[in-house]
Amino acid sequence: MSCTISGIGLAGFGTVGSGVWQILQEHGGLISSRSQGSAALEIRKIAVRDLAKKRDADAPAELFTTDLMEVVNDPAVDIVVELIGGTDAAFDLVAAALRAGKPVVTGNKALLAERGAELFALSKEHKAPIHFEAAVAGGIPIIKAVQESLVGNRIESIAGIINGTSNYILQRMTEAGLGYPEALKEAKDLGYAEADETLDVNGWDAAHKAILLGSLAHGFLIDYKEVYVRGIEKVTPLDIKFASDLGYVVKLLSLVIERDHGAIEIRTQPSFLSQKHILASVHGVFNAVAVKGDHLGDSLFYGRGAGQGPTASSVVSDLVEAARNSRSDRGFIPYQESGKLVEIDETSTSYYVRFSVTDQPGVIANIASILANHEIGISGTHSPVDADNPDAAFVEMVFLLHKCPFGQLKTALAEVEALDCLTARPVVFRIETL
Repeated sequence: MSCTISGIGLAGFGTVGSGVWQILQEHGGLISSRSQGSAALEIRKIAVRDLAKKRDADAPAELFTTDLMEVVNDPAVDIVVELIGGTDAAFDLVAAALRAGKPVVTGNKALLAERGAELFALSKEHKAPIHFEAAVAGGIPIIKAVQESLVGNRIESIAGIINGTSNYILQRMTEAGLGYPEALKEAKDLGYAEADETLDVNGWDAAHKAILLGSLAHGFLIDYKEVYVRGIEKVTPLDIKFASDLGYVVKLLSLVIERDHGAIEIRTQPSFLSQKHILASVHGVFNAVAVKGDHLGDSLFYGRGAGQGPTASSVVSDLVEAARNSRSDRGFIPYQESGKLVEIDETSTSYYVRFSVTDQPGVIANIASILANHEIGISGTHSPVDADNPDAAFVEMVFLLHKCPFGQLKTALAEVEALDCLTARPVVFRIETL
């Protein structure tokens, strides 16, 4: 059976790039057979910063270059793969490839979340698709599921644990009682966290992925500057213990929820989640995305969210798609000019609020009075006695609050903070009922 070979230009040959090379060397024949010859793939150019650097896979020296644009300009390259990260050089490379009419495969969620509007416009203008399965949840085929398998559904909600580093850290804080610094160090020692862990722990890695999922599900480009994001850096063992005592776990959740009149609520933050919810059982560096469609109902996508094998697998999947449909409008083209995001202050959930207070008469009544004045109901309070220090002058008090708009809660808490009995700012977690 004759077939046409698609030439691949690979920008970046680190962990994922090496994995792509290894998969194509090991399974190239299988991929071609499964695609009936329509997706025979051959890497013909590899751009790297340092030719002398030792790498995880051996490729012929004549394939390598330090000129990034060679992977675009080489006439033997039909599809460009961007795996260098960042939003500057990566943007220039992807834009050049699209202007040359060459399909692009990328795992760069920050690039697409922050500069996707420009790139998708170029994609449409030059009829060169952008494929980005590897940008969200590693090896989990969530992009194709949203674009293809769920195309007949209105997607009502997406709830995901889509950053493995944060999930591992929170799990170790829960199971071993570690503080955040100790759990982070352990994650770094095991290679689960980068040397610069910022994007993982501050929530933005997960938020970028949620932005892409939200754009796909609802058809318009979401401005990352309008998205509410909080990380796990300030989560304490105390709050994790309270969560456990109350029947919850703390998870970094990314949510995309359709509200009234098609408005979209999108946010990423550490939240309380019932121990009985299926996402509560997602441990370690694994990812999971729960999707609810109006006809399908609930579905769960679960797997490894990062690492060489899973991410390279998604890149190869996109390469096959690009080779099969190299001049189609596949990828993502917004089908709505704009959409509405729900302001964060208008979003409503129940809440856990912890107050550090001096132990004196009337504290509970004073706080409860302020909450009542702002029409915020209390579903329960929790203030355990420290057995080692029952006469402590300072205590931690937890209020579980009924569902109300976040802005309403903020206004009430600003008034509570003015009370003389408080020794620190209140700590707030949303209680999610997914």
